[in-house]
Amino acid sequence: MSNPFVQIVEPLDPKQPLKKFFNLSKLKDARYARLPFSIRVLLEAAIRNCDEFLVKQADVENILNWKVVQHKNVEVPFKPARVILQDFTGVPAVVDFAAMRDAVKKLGGDPEKINPICPADLVIDHSIQVDFNRRSDSLQKNQDLEFERNKERFEFLKWGSQAFKNMRIIPPGSGIIHQVNLEYLARVVMDQDDYYYPDSVVGTDSHTTMIDGLGVLGWGVGGIEAEAVMLGQPISMVLPEVVGYKLLGSPQPLVTSTDIVLTITKHLRQVGVVGKFVEFFGPGVAQLSIADRATIANMCPEYGATAAFFPVDDISIGYLIQTGRDKEKVICTKMYLEAVGMLRDFKNSSQDPDFTQVVELDLHTVVPCCSGPKRPQDKVAVSDMKKDFETCLGAKQGFKGFQIAPDQHNSIVKFNFEGCDFELTHGSVVIAAITSCTNTSNPSVMLGAGLLAKKAVEAGLTVKPYIKTSLSPGSGVVTYYLRESGVMSYLSQLGFDVVGYGCMTCIGNSGPLPEPVVQAITQGDLVAVGVLSGNRNFEGRVHPNTRANYLASPPLVIAYAIAGTIRIDFEKECLGTNALGKKIFLKDIWPTRNEIQAVERQFVIPGMFKEVYQKIETVNESWNALEAPSDKLYTWNPKSTYIKSPPFFDGLTLALQTPKTIEDAYVLLNFGDSVTTDHISPAGNIARNSPAARYLTSRGLTPREFNSYGSRRGNDAVMARGTFANIRLVNKFIDKQGPQTVHFPSGETLDIFDAAERYKQAGHPLIVLAGKEYGAGSSRDWAAKGPFLLGVKAVLAESYERIHRSNLVGMGVIPLQYLPGEDAGTLGLTGRERYTIVIPEKLKPQMNVQIKLDTGKTFHAIMRFDTDVELTYFHNGGILNYMIRKMAS
Repeated sequence: MSNPFVQIVEPLDPKQPLKKFFNLSKLKDARYARLPFSIRVLLEAAIRNCDEFLVKQADVENILNWKVVQHKNVEVPFKPARVILQDFTGVPAVVDFAAMRDAVKKLGGDPEKINPICPADLVIDHSIQVDFNRRSDSLQKNQDLEFERNKERFEFLKWGSQAFKNMRIIPPGSGIIHQVNLEYLARVVMDQDDYYYPDSVVGTDSHTTMIDGLGVLGWGVGGIEAEAVMLGQPISMVLPEVVGYKLLGSPQPLVTSTDIVLTITKHLRQVGVVGKFVEFFGPGVAQLSIADRATIANMCPEYGATAAFFPVDDISIGYLIQTGRDKEKVICTKMYLEAVGMLRDFKNSSQDPDFTQVVELDLHTVVPCCSGPKRPQDKVAVSDMKKDFETCLGAKQGFKGFQIAPDQHNSIVKFNFEGCDFELTHGSVVIAAITSCTNTSNPSVMLGAGLLAKKAVEAGLTVKPYIKTSLSPGSGVVTYYLRESGVMSYLSQLGFDVVGYGCMTCIGNSGPLPEPVVQAITQGDLVAVGVLSGNRNFEGRVHPNTRANYLASPPLVIAYAIAGTIRIDFEKECLGTNALGKKIFLKDIWPTRNEIQAVERQFVIPGMFKEVYQKIETVNESWNALEAPSDKLYTWNPKSTYIKSPPFFDGLTLALQTPKTIEDAYVLLNFGDSVTTDHISPAGNIARNSPAARYLTSRGLTPREFNSYGSRRGNDAVMARGTFANIRLVNKFIDKQGPQTVHFPSGETLDIFDAAERYKQAGHPLIVLAGKEYGAGSSRDWAAKGPFLLGVKAVLAESYERIHRSNLVGMGVIPLQYLPGEDAGTLGLTGRERYTIVIPEKLKPQMNVQIKLDTGKTFHAIMRFDTDVELTYFHNGGILNYMIRKMAS
């Protein structure tokens, strides 16, 4: 059927009559001008893709009627303009695509139908680790090791880039996915198939929201959901509420964008924005650069929203020019946005749309701060850091507590490092990393760090040699302007040499600490500290030996590295003394906003971006030298420990299976609140005593060859064994942290994988019990695939993180939610019961289902299939099975 809105199609420029757009201003509907700008993007996509099949006129009407419909849990389809992936999530996506081709062929279909329809970019940025630091050749040595460890994965990805159409690979060593997206990949307005329309993106990384800072609507989805979008399916989403976040005033001179985003993160966690869009407006927005806005949008997952949108304004257009985008395309971009009413003037309050609710922040009230020691929303003013940490030391074990006995708070452990004697105590900094696109995309904080380093070196300050310092820029542009502005040598003198272009410490690829440091931490049971300019600091994420981790701006990372401890009050205590014995305080070396802006104006220029990005796909010689097979069907190597055909589609037939009641399920794990995907999904290094290590050893590998879980996401045998393998996992069945559980039929305490295997061999289904915010954190599809392979049929939780719930649905695992006012405590559940979950023949979204216990107790829970489309996926056994049946038939 032809598009019913074809009458509003017209040329953008009369001189180019074939280049058209859907002119939303021609709808002549007063509701359009009152819509939040983020909702206007959803509306345009619905109108442009309206075919009365996947997208219907009723969907368009629902979006137009957002002000009324927003509270009614109404489902709408959304077809993003493109998809972006990083290699940790990209490898399993390409593995799934390869396996889906095999499955379609077995069912008699054309395997080449499994091919991206929606443009996809895959940026390889998650594989490099900080193995070498504090040396001039750190970058080359880390990149060499990256290729040595990941050659097989990279060859597979190169095969994928050749075998699948519409998929571009950005090679390793290019930068961090979201910074490359911001500086290079983002279009703001698409020019595709002779139509102009708003750029929008979904990505297999929760921080895809960073691009919202440029006015490109984007958010993270599960790898499973992204694969469906790549195959031309719309995302089915509940039309969201939109919280208007009004920014007023101007930041104080010493405040950075990092301080602003940590303040906003804490504020919006308190407001409660899970499942909602946040849209920024007000005169304060005009005080923020695009890099500042991107920093705020990047941490959207940490405050729980789906998207954190800054509509396009003239500053956005100026950024496109600054980053070397084609000037003719920039002119068309502005012309299009003006024509459809999507260009914003933040100082013009008459443009302010309707919002679900409005909250405000006066930027002048923001003070320098960090967040930690275990969660990004736990903001602490820098002036309170010493006192707060010392309170945390003695507090009960929890998000703000380590339960260290009072007489141990000042314990000191002496150790020798490289021939010199040092001391560690609680609060000693052992990792200081300038890392993560959250901050490395922002020239103001990066140049601020460089200028602070210059002043520190000139004042005679140093960083203790045992502290693992590192600088991992988000793109080559950062290195370019740090070098050209003359500050790179000072960063190097303090130990902050460039160690690689990738996520590195922010995702746990921090590499090993010096052995004497590890021994001292272990000997004293010390709460050692990592300070990083990242966006996540959950337990066990940054490094196994740093129990406290604080998020901080790049200049503060250097300041705490120089101090060597988190237990310092910068206002009262000095960083050190110079050669003349003069005390040097942080205020003496902190650069002013004017200093930073002067350097930025001089050295962050368009030519830099053009030079770096015009050769981005060809500059890596190691990548160019890789050889990959040319076959359209992948030839699986049974000897490979990296790439393995997954068992998800084994026994799949064209006929649907009727969902069955889950009978007498055992509880595999019993959790409290805030269990993150870092706890669930295999991440970080593979412990030598783990089931995954035993598997790899049985395949002839030595511990040196294990690599990380992230690098082995293409092998389900490793990933299933690494599911729930986090050393900080708190399972109520066990009286200590760690990846173990009780196997109830035998009463034995076993590694979680081993217990699940025993249950599976005996034919027992499994469930997981959890509290609030189950699945918070990164959008890891293995946090759903892993439990599925362990035999988990359902999760019963108080609430879910949005992406993780979607991923569970995508794998056919049932997300159950306690009724309001109920939880495991009120129902008297211990987790030692056996659970029968009654699945009716006729299902509907968010229906209540009955749960029977072997104790005779019964109660009800909400089955969190939120839309009819999600029920369709469930009936098919998951979204990928649905796509295979569709393509095969």
